[in-house]
Amino acid sequence: MSRKEKDAERMERKQQKVDAGLMSARYPDVSSVIISMDYYRKNAGPAFMQRTVNFFPSSAAYFLMECMKHDCVDGGFNLEPVITTMMSSRLESENGELVCHGNNSSGHTRIDYRIAIHYNK
Repeated sequence: MSRKEKDAERMERKQQKVDAGLMSARYPDVSSVIISMDYYRKNAGPAFMQRTVNFFPSSAAYFLMECMKHDCVDGGFNLEPVITTMMSSRLESENGELVCHGNNSSGHTRIDYRIAIHYNK
């Protein structure tokens, strides 16, 4: 992927975050969302990266986590359906696994995720 393509993708992602709106507007009953992820390569082995992302009322309500494979195109891990389902049922925690389906490299990475949602009282 060329630098120009990577820059264009980065700008598109920034615009998507703006378009997603703020957490406070989309989810007024939520005080925070904490997503912890362990990233794995396609082959078996230990996690090559651990990451925690915190969302607060002033954060963008954008839950597409990037794939960490540098040449992945249009990949990533969309946690929005999981989070939306959790919020509609007022669940406070959830775990699962997602596989990246980026172009030309399907199934090259996966994540195990843990999501914790704190609601306003």
